[in-house]
Amino acid sequence: MSPFYAILFLVLLAAPLGQSVDHPLDPLSYQEIWKVLEIARDAGHMDRKTRFSQLTLHEPPKSEVLAWRPGTAVPRKGYALVRRGNDAFEAIVDLTAGRVTSWSPLTDAQPNWSGDDYKAVIDSVLEHPDFLAALKDRGITDTTFLDCSTGPPGYFGTEEERGRRIGNVRCSEPRGVRNAWTRQVEGLSAVVDLDSEKVLRVVDDGPVALTGTDGDYDRTTLERPRAVPGPIDTRQPLGPGFEIDGFQVRWQNWRFHLRPDQRVGAVLSLVRYQEEPGAPERSVMYQGYLSELFVPYMDPSFGWYRRNFIDVGEFMAGGFAKALLRGRDCPDYATYVDTVISNDKGRPSTLPDTICVYERETGDPAWRHWAAEMPDSRKSRDLVVRVGAVVGNYDYLLDWIFRQDGSIEVRVGTTGILEVKAVEDKNALHAKPKADAYGRFVDRNIVAVNHDHYFSYRLDLDIDGTANRFVVDRLVTKRLAADHPRRSLWIRDEQVPASEHDARLDINLKRPAMWRIQSTDRRNSSGYATSYQLVPGRNANTLLSEDDYPRRRAGFIDHHLWVTPQRDAERYAAGEHPTLSEPGLGLPAWTAADRDIRDTDIVVWHTIGMHHLPRSEDWPVMPTVWHGFELRPFDFFDRNPALDLP
Repeated sequence: MSPFYAILFLVLLAAPLGQSVDHPLDPLSYQEIWKVLEIARDAGHMDRKTRFSQLTLHEPPKSEVLAWRPGTAVPRKGYALVRRGNDAFEAIVDLTAGRVTSWSPLTDAQPNWSGDDYKAVIDSVLEHPDFLAALKDRGITDTTFLDCSTGPPGYFGTEEERGRRIGNVRCSEPRGVRNAWTRQVEGLSAVVDLDSEKVLRVVDDGPVALTGTDGDYDRTTLERPRAVPGPIDTRQPLGPGFEIDGFQVRWQNWRFHLRPDQRVGAVLSLVRYQEEPGAPERSVMYQGYLSELFVPYMDPSFGWYRRNFIDVGEFMAGGFAKALLRGRDCPDYATYVDTVISNDKGRPSTLPDTICVYERETGDPAWRHWAAEMPDSRKSRDLVVRVGAVVGNYDYLLDWIFRQDGSIEVRVGTTGILEVKAVEDKNALHAKPKADAYGRFVDRNIVAVNHDHYFSYRLDLDIDGTANRFVVDRLVTKRLAADHPRRSLWIRDEQVPASEHDARLDINLKRPAMWRIQSTDRRNSSGYATSYQLVPGRNANTLLSEDDYPRRRAGFIDHHLWVTPQRDAERYAAGEHPTLSEPGLGLPAWTAADRDIRDTDIVVWHTIGMHHLPRSEDWPVMPTVWHGFELRPFDFFDRNPALDLP
């Protein structure tokens, strides 16, 4: 190979995927973000002190995306959430026209947390006499090495909080450890006003000495790694069995658009299935993504009851997704996609390897049947799209798994580090009051606090087009005649909810039901309307009371399933701006109108709940636990679509 071609090959190999813009749903490119900033500056809306809480693609309306055809102009707009002093504005910038088309004050809402907010007012806190006195009570007289951060405090609508950008400052003393969660300054918080940069008050739940517990878990803490004999080597010598063109993915019969997104990690759009070469592509889903994530903690002390995080909407600064570790988070042969994000000043940067795409063979058959004449079985292969997300102490793996039988599995893997509470020796396991009343001991003087996770997925399913209906197949007991040998069996009772209130549903194993999204235009060869079924996995109901303020702010957790008519502006389950939000935003507000959902374009919202009662095995870093659901074809095909597997 000549030096020229060798250099060209290396340049192409190193080039990040998806940098060209050739589709309306492509993310803003690096240069487009700069162009948004330049247009805003030229319009007089930006100077050196301007800060950005968001700067991302302003999606075209769904109708325009569906009408768009390759080769025609690609509409491009940016959305920015801009902060100038204590005021915030929402802006839409038309990149094609080169002008700001909308600049509106953000009222009755707070922008999401930015990188600057995490560092705000800390110097004032560390000079406050009440805070210094509380540190001294804990044996801390030198603040040189304290690591302090200002975070969203939860919101309870008090007079102190209303109308203010409130934060809570908490500190740790991380000297000598990598896992600083064991070095939290327990029971001490400062309530601050980020706009006035003032300390409103210091809250001391009672002094607890810093622990000497070491919770480090990295490779240097192990005497030797486990010996795992018999290495498994998976390779694809002919390259992957899928294609990525820009941000569009083709794998066997599946086609979809994959967009990295700073707020939610990844958005999958225009998911289609082509039954055979040359056949028309059939629509399955217009768009799907993790819409919101809510994590409330279960300790009544001030420093803990306020930890009720609406993570996706509050903490997008720096990007929800973080780099995947090659060969460990994904196979060696995976293909990676980068995310371009914007910082507090709006300036772009590239986060590498935030999404991986790979094929896998699990060893499970796609189908099999043993018959004496001709026993047969077919090996299955999946396509996995994985996002690695990090919020504070928790790591999440978000998977979309495409299967050869036309189904899609969605999984959430939870791992990372527990948020833990330091306790004194006098509050040992069997002492009164019990130190583990609201959690569980995982180490000496360390209690991991009970908490929940709730994930809301927005699923704009378009089954053979946008004309759909939501169907509930209830399985009910049918009593048989007295002279029949059987006494009972079950039958299907099909119900079609007419409005949003009828479609607010929960999993009930004593009243089984199947949830389907059905086409009103197309039928299969047996005469049934084509449809997809949403099959829940393991789940949980909220145990928070109906009048609990955090539950009211994250109202989407009230039900496992919501169905709404499709609206471009209704994108996030807890509302567009959940930071310091009032109760009832998002799904509760939208569905209050009880809109008609029959025979129209609908969106399904699925909530996955998880109660986490910590255990010793979750420390010092948690094994990955998986939850999820499946989108399963139901009369969508005429027969098993995996029959043709080799």
